[in-house]
Amino acid sequence: MKTGKILVIVTNHSLYPNRTDTTGLWVTELTHFYDIMNEAGFEMDFASPLGGKTPLDERSQSWMYMDAAAKGHLKDRYFMDKINNTKSASEVNSAEYFAIYFTGGHGTMWDFRTSPDLKKVAEQIYNQGGYVTSVCHGAAGLLSLTRPDGKPLIAGKKVTGFSNTEEWLAGLKNEVPFLLQDELKTLGAKYQKSFFPFSSYAVVDGRLVTGQNPNSGKAVAQALLNAVKGN
Repeated sequence: MKTGKILVIVTNHSLYPNRTDTTGLWVTELTHFYDIMNEAGFEMDFASPLGGKTPLDERSQSWMYMDAAAKGHLKDRYFMDKINNTKSASEVNSAEYFAIYFTGGHGTMWDFRTSPDLKKVAEQIYNQGGYVTSVCHGAAGLLSLTRPDGKPLIAGKKVTGFSNTEEWLAGLKNEVPFLLQDELKTLGAKYQKSFFPFSSYAVVDGRLVTGQNPNSGKAVAQALLNAVKGN
């Protein structure tokens, strides 16, 4: 099994263009992945484009979405210290990590794609034989990644991420700067999605592991574990 750490990426962005509620990290998209990988014995560092505190999406903290484990994390001083004091992507030494995990939440749509530091770190991890993984809107972090030949990393690869249908059902289709499904396909990815919106769904293509929506964090973690064990 691979040794080393996992780099968990969270957003710094909290504001919608027109809504009064705030976005940010979708809590369980972090905690579901974290719990499985932590149980498997992997150490994780939290980083963000700018470093410092990651805002927590307001809606993600409602009773409809939070489970007991996630509630426990928000009361845990050690865990919250990691969330409130993330590393800046510019400070990260990619050689320490065998995988990178782009968490979701709508905030990622504004700062993952445009961060040159995230791009550099993710590409270095992948090029040294590591895994690039994401869940939901976290796939925005894949959009800027390129191979050594300059082609998009996801071109010709099977991937998933928050679908156009899910964005419409969430009532946020007109709030986001782009539609994730469309952008993934424009870059040549073989976009896949579950038959039922918001059902757990993960896709593996080599060292690329992606999950579709907020209910897919556990599936991404398990798929990554299976891939690591297989190697």
